[in-house]
Amino acid sequence: MKTMADKIIHFNTHLAFKGTLPPGIRIMNPFREQPGVVDIMTTFYRKFYNDTRPRKLILGINPGRFGAGVTGIPFTDSVRLADPCGIEIPGIKTYEPSSVFVYDVIAAYGGPKAFYGDFFIGAMSPLGFTTLKPGGKEVNYNYYDSKALTDAVMDFMLDCLRKQLALGLDAQVAYVLGTGKNAAFISKLNEQYGFFERIEPLEHPRFIMQYRLKRKEEYINKYLEAFKI
Repeated sequence: MKTMADKIIHFNTHLAFKGTLPPGIRIMNPFREQPGVVDIMTTFYRKFYNDTRPRKLILGINPGRFGAGVTGIPFTDSVRLADPCGIEIPGIKTYEPSSVFVYDVIAAYGGPKAFYGDFFIGAMSPLGFTTLKPGGKEVNYNYYDSKALTDAVMDFMLDCLRKQLALGLDAQVAYVLGTGKNAAFISKLNEQYGFFERIEPLEHPRFIMQYRLKRKEEYINKYLEAFKI
């Protein structure tokens, strides 16, 4: 029988968007673009998901350049991958504020083994998007930042969501990261397709770190309370 690790690794290594993106938007696929990412990702999932236990889904937006864009693991930059996950990326050091918050939650939950034994972090779009600002700086772009992009990747996202659920996830609840556009979008999809019995929106880690840092412990406790459902 295939483990959840087997299924996740297959899912990640077969991700491909074959449509056409709006002008100025680039798709980001770390599993094909970044050397070593497949090996890092494989090591991570073999370490924490090498079983057939069902997990609850935490559903993010899409990967960012300094988290999953480098490591292949949602909300996990290279620093958190090394400690507490125990997986080093030689010569690479990335920092993502969202990863800091998520791993504070993970520590409060009992550590990576306990947390990843109960949850799988996915994304509405498992591939990321970037655009160029005036002056040529590449920045993250979200699937909902323009209707043109949302429309272009809709079929891809629906297919990916179905495939993520098929990994062996509990469909009773989806914990959605982002109480604004991401939650509204996923709630509307859920009304139409009935993927989950209920949606539980949580403030996005990036929002907490940027705008509510002094209240971080309050939000950690909010996550922990929500995870009891």
